Amino acid sequence: MDDENKNLVLILLVLALFTGMAVEVSEGSTAVGVVLFLISVILLTRINFKHVGDSGLLKKSKTYFVIGASIILADLYYNFKSGGELGTLDVMTLFFGISLIGTQIQNPQVMRISWFGTYISSVFVVLYLIFYTMFAFLNIDFLHKFDHYMILLPTVKIIGLIGIPLEVIATETVRVSGVEEMTVVIGGPCSGLYSMFLLIGIVFGYSRIEKMEVNKTLMMLGFCVVVAYISNLFRVIVLYLAAYYYGQETMMLVHTHIGWIIFAGIAAGIMYFIELKRR
Repeated sequence: MDDENKNLVLILLVLALFTGMAVEVSEGSTAVGVVLFLISVILLTRINFKHVGDSGLLKKSKTYFVIGASIILADLYYNFKSGGELGTLDVMTLFFGISLIGTQIQNPQVMRISWFGTYISSVFVVLYLIFYTMFAFLNIDFLHKFDHYMILLPTVKIIGLIGIPLEVIATETVRVSGVEEMTVVIGGPCSGLYSMFLLIGIVFGYSRIEKMEVNKTLMMLGFCVVVAYISNLFRVIVLYLAAYYYGQETMMLVHTHIGWIIFAGIAAGIMYFIELKRR
């Protein structure tokens, strides 16, 4: 793998680690979050940023810089005025703004990685607005049906095949009767759509930067969706098993960590597969 493609893989892993850091600090262990941050910083130092020209200067055209800065300030101002916490959409919106600013730096490597980040974040934001905002505005009940028919029922069926009975008591809720009786809600982030949106953005961005053929891009996007879906089924099944054998406290611990770990592994695997297909 050449230096430029190695840089993309490193940036991808840094993105996954930052995602994990955010999850750990907000829901899990602050200490683990700090460790993930330090690892991501170490990986950043491994990126080969070749000094070309005046790398610290902005291009003459500052359009993207102004747009990026405006997006960052607008999002932060909105959250400050509303008193809300930064959510997933906010993080990806800020990432989009930062990436746009990065595209104005006169350094080929920085620009390339910034464009990569711009593609990832913009695809995520667009898909999020379609599936979560527009569908809700139009009263399209896609998310609940997806959670029920595509996530909950298949995972309950698979768990049933290995002799663990689960009772479906609502559209997105099952009752687990293991070491303790509890209910597990399969909805929201458990749908796996966030990871799917990110992986779609990664493949799309990589294909644009590497100028892949349309057919190969579509094939990789389809592969990405399938892998993301199967990976999420695996994640939910692991949560069921943790709940059944070890109880709610352990399940919540696994829930906090397993998502970003699987995302990091799958994202790196997809990038490696893409690189093999290009040879």
